[in-house]
Amino acid sequence: MDIQNYMQTLGRQARAASRVLAAASTEAKNAALLAMAAEIRARRSELLAANAQDLAEARAAGLEPALIDRLTLNEKGVEAIAVGLEQVAALPDPVGEMTDIKRRPSGIQLGKMRVPLGVIGIIYEARPNVTADAAALCLKSGNAAILRGGKEAINANRAIAACVRAGLIAAGLPEHAVQVVETTDREAVGTLITMPEYVDVIVPRGGKSLIERISKDARVPVIKHLDGNCHVYIDDEADPAKVVPIVENAKTQRYGTCNTAESLLVARDVADIYLPEIGRMLAAKGVEMRCCADSLALLAEAGIDAGKLVAATEADWREEYLAPIIAVKLVDGLDDAIAHINTYSSGHTEAIVTENYTHAMRFLREVDSSSVMVNASTRFADGFEYGLGAEIGISTDKIHARGPVGLEGLTSQKWIVFGNGEIRR
Repeated sequence: MDIQNYMQTLGRQARAASRVLAAASTEAKNAALLAMAAEIRARRSELLAANAQDLAEARAAGLEPALIDRLTLNEKGVEAIAVGLEQVAALPDPVGEMTDIKRRPSGIQLGKMRVPLGVIGIIYEARPNVTADAAALCLKSGNAAILRGGKEAINANRAIAACVRAGLIAAGLPEHAVQVVETTDREAVGTLITMPEYVDVIVPRGGKSLIERISKDARVPVIKHLDGNCHVYIDDEADPAKVVPIVENAKTQRYGTCNTAESLLVARDVADIYLPEIGRMLAAKGVEMRCCADSLALLAEAGIDAGKLVAATEADWREEYLAPIIAVKLVDGLDDAIAHINTYSSGHTEAIVTENYTHAMRFLREVDSSSVMVNASTRFADGFEYGLGAEIGISTDKIHARGPVGLEGLTSQKWIVFGNGEIRR
């Protein structure tokens, strides 16, 4: 296969389809999504067979159990894909929404209209359900999509793509509105991210090395996040009833997600009250604590299992562990906590536990992350939990989309003017 020619063809087809989608009605887009869901259910056996082939090849290649788990589809998973498509169909359509309409002294009326980005390239690994999720979000937001999944899921991705294509055709929309890259050759990714004439934005979903490579080499804007070093800060005016439950949920509900807490900061003045109880909870759950000198001494004195206590290094303050490990540090109050977070955080999600309104408002204003929370677990940083219905990813960028990226994040706004013959004088 001539990869360059193949990708250029996909790009031209996507660009042409994007013009049609930008003008497509909400009814047509929803009809396509519902038809896709029906196809997913009708072809359940085909999807499971394709996934079984992917799994057999993955096991033969010696892939890690965690990757095989992400790759696996079952009856419940197929139904979840169909339901996800229906849920996106039920969401409000952001395209065409007009806001901030105001009359200027000249007589013109000025406002903003929400419009699609155009063509979105999405590069992802392992999870075949992303093919349907990405197709649904791009379609509903009026964007054409070029999807390049991981080679481990190529057969399931092709099977899901066939359902997506059938849904588009049934609704009278261009079949090239969503295209799955058929080759697993890595050159396809290199070409996709360097086609600004056809692709308007790239969304990488995967490991840090993948996202770093794409961000470095892309000639197209990238919506990305590299790390999820999320913090929970226990303020000196925290409610005792909230401290342990929030830390427990933020760290231990799931270890392998980007919104899991990786760093715990505790105000020095209340450390002897809260940290021993937190330490006992974390140790009981098998979590290793990488501690500053003062927190290490305090936890050791409280009788916490020494096997769960490790002296922290400078690198620990920046680490995304994705494992039962957490960095622990005592800080000299709110100013010190904010300074530490803004120095070491990856800009994903941070939480403060406090009953002090002034402290809470300062934390919200001054912490420079995509999601900042008061008295809540960092695990809420998620498109579904935010009411977006679904997300294409979580962005730690500061321009355009930031935080969970749903339908609105896959659009932008343009200025619109209504006049009645006014001329500039």
